[in-house]
Amino acid sequence: MGGSHSREDIDLTSSDEEEEYEEDYDARSPISEPAASAGQRDDDLLRTATPASLEAIDAKLRSLDLKYQRPTAAKLYLHVGGASTSARWVLDERRATYAFVDKANDDASSARWFLEVRPGPRVSAPVDSALQLKTNPAQRRADFAAGGSVWALRLPTDAEFRRFRVEYERCLFENTYGVEATDEGRKEVFGADFAAWARPDEADDAVWADAEESLNPPVAAPARDLLEEFEEEAGDGDSIQSLALGALDNSFLVGGAGIQVVKNFQHGLHGKGASVRISGGRGGSGSAYSTPKKALLMRGETNMLLMSPGEALHSNGVHHVDIETGKVVAEWRFEKDGTDITMRDIANDSKGAQLEPSGSTFLGLDDNRLCRWDMRDARGRVQTIGSSSESPVLNWSQGHQFSRGTNFQCFASTGDGSIVVGSVDGKIRLYSKSSMRMAKTVFPGLGSPITHVDVTYDGKWILGTTDTYLILICTIFKDKDGKEKTGFSGRMGNRIAAPRLLKLTPLDSVLAGTDNRFHGGQFSWVTENGKEEKHLVATVGKFSVIWNFQQVKDSNHECYRDQQGLKSCYCYKVVLTDESIVDSRFMHEKFATGDSPEAPLVVATPMKVSSFSIANRR
Repeated sequence: MGGSHSREDIDLTSSDEEEEYEEDYDARSPISEPAASAGQRDDDLLRTATPASLEAIDAKLRSLDLKYQRPTAAKLYLHVGGASTSARWVLDERRATYAFVDKANDDASSARWFLEVRPGPRVSAPVDSALQLKTNPAQRRADFAAGGSVWALRLPTDAEFRRFRVEYERCLFENTYGVEATDEGRKEVFGADFAAWARPDEADDAVWADAEESLNPPVAAPARDLLEEFEEEAGDGDSIQSLALGALDNSFLVGGAGIQVVKNFQHGLHGKGASVRISGGRGGSGSAYSTPKKALLMRGETNMLLMSPGEALHSNGVHHVDIETGKVVAEWRFEKDGTDITMRDIANDSKGAQLEPSGSTFLGLDDNRLCRWDMRDARGRVQTIGSSSESPVLNWSQGHQFSRGTNFQCFASTGDGSIVVGSVDGKIRLYSKSSMRMAKTVFPGLGSPITHVDVTYDGKWILGTTDTYLILICTIFKDKDGKEKTGFSGRMGNRIAAPRLLKLTPLDSVLAGTDNRFHGGQFSWVTENGKEEKHLVATVGKFSVIWNFQQVKDSNHECYRDQQGLKSCYCYKVVLTDESIVDSRFMHEKFATGDSPEAPLVVATPMKVSSFSIANRR
């Protein structure tokens, strides 16, 4: 196990592999061009054409299907050797051809556009985010992952590279949203208020610039790296299922046989204490322990809620555990108006709620339900906040109302108790702390379900997790009086900045392992006003991936140069483990030491938990 940086793009240009291309060869020309008359050159034909005939020719060219276009000569490279020291790029095909092929059929759920690289075809893959396509304009190069391999396509000319990139973005949009990549199609998907999301190349980055100005200037420091400090094996052959990090003395490893207590130190988790074997209800009677879906600390971290296992992804109740005794002091079923209901997830009322000594409420989320549960009633009850006794009726900025079909999937709370909710359709909704009935702001989806969501303590930044990328959203805007607000407290209107994406390189997406989907993207842990989150972390397969938060927000960051579409950041550090990672989270910021800019990172796999400190190289 250890840390490393993201891998650099190796220059594929080699003088002995360069080929000469005819100066008059135009790879963009379709094969069915009108034939010129004898003795008349093609450019003469265009010079003598009338405006009407030019329009006719243009219309004809636009109507031609892409799969009938003249093949485009390119070089195709294959990455071999994985992460070994002998890893390298090899030239797989000197005169490869590519095409974006229309494979539309009656199945609306299948992709329409495919990228095919021939001969063979060597590659045939749907144009979607799973390709992890990353372009390099300086080398006229596009890297992507397909069929478990990593490929690099090097285009012959700058014009051909630009054409490839434009056509890729068009096909990606149409595959993702199922509508044509026109102004009308973009407006249908994003609406008038999200013009910056529809055309990010034309978006104003003023909101991001304002955010950067509010940051404290970075302090000059020596080169830093991730150093492993502590490592703890799972006890009694038990496997770790989840983490419950504490901000005080202890944290907890939740496993199949019980909950292990570990001590919090400035360099990470260390020294297992008592292994709490959860017994039944009062007096030892009641249901036997089974691995909970989730563990939630509360009441000054002296109590814990264990979300009961249920059918599929839903639970029908919680167990309230006294940590000191290891006893279940209450068992509740989720019930509303006399009818049993289920919950998909539970969360604390706010970022710092687990530290409050007398907290009695917590949040609950189901597919079409957002509520707050009150522990002061023995059976549990839903508080009536903003008519939450009904299924939530949510309005998005275009005014479309719906009472079901929200497909909520995950949620998180800010320092003041505002709530962010992610959905299967990719939408992210912001609710103020005073009402769960109507979202103040609804960000449109980018085509992928939101599987996890987090928010900064001050509510200014949201991090959504999808299978193939993270999405960072700025919620800051200024109202008509020039007052700065967030999307939790007011409607942002059309003053919304384009989001930024955090991605793995195509090579790292393959090296991460077979289960190479992102999960659990989070900010570092802050529970006080005036404190700033410094890093973001997410898990993908055997990788724990860390981004520098300030670097991601910097509009002049080198990753964003010459990019087309939404800006994507590929600058990160990687912690590599021997097995798939269960969870990766930063400890509370109070555990940051004087020689470290951040609290330790805790990485849990089924058989052990390790702590990493960002410290000076030794």
